[in-house]
Amino acid sequence: MNTIDNSQRTAAKIAGVPGLQTQARVALICFLLYSANVVVLLAALYVILRPVDRILALIGALFRLVFAVLWLLATLNLLSSLRLLGTAPYLQVFQPDHVQALARLQIAANFDDYYVGLPFFGLAATICAYLWLKSGYIPKTLAVFGVISSAWCVVCAFIFLVFPNFNKVVNDYWFDSPMALFELAVSVWLLFKGIGASTHSKPNRVGSRSSTSASSRLPVFL
Repeated sequence: MNTIDNSQRTAAKIAGVPGLQTQARVALICFLLYSANVVVLLAALYVILRPVDRILALIGALFRLVFAVLWLLATLNLLSSLRLLGTAPYLQVFQPDHVQALARLQIAANFDDYYVGLPFFGLAATICAYLWLKSGYIPKTLAVFGVISSAWCVVCAFIFLVFPNFNKVVNDYWFDSPMALFELAVSVWLLFKGIGASTHSKPNRVGSRSSTSASSRLPVFL
């Protein structure tokens, strides 16, 4: 039976670092792209839902912006972990096991960033779902499902932050999966169906010949 000496174990750890750093940097780019996508989404939703209730649409956009900022913080944590796994001279004062523990701590902090941001994302989705329901732009059943699933996510997220063992009662994936399905369904609906006639808009009475709402004459993306 072949034995493995200490030099082989050390070499194995060294060989694993480049692959780990490559995967982490790919994840880093994905985090940045996702943050940018959230910003684009919140801007588009604000433009669509602003005629329904400007204040609520703004609050929803700000909540979603907080979530995007926390994803950027997760990116910084990932960069910190990569720095710890680097070869900078100042890292030589630490034992290898200590450096690896610190790197794992930084990576684990990404989950904290997500679960701190989840209530904000859930609140944003709840507000938007309510505005979808109020506007009549999407089917009422879908909007009601969005309100319930998003509010459920907010409740689960807050309970989890207070009682970390809550995920043993309700699996983590059940926190936000219903809300994610709602957001996906709305995205598909908007992509293929667009927004329907609003039940919230009032007729435009500026012109004597016009009896339609001004918003109905605007392009869908405005």
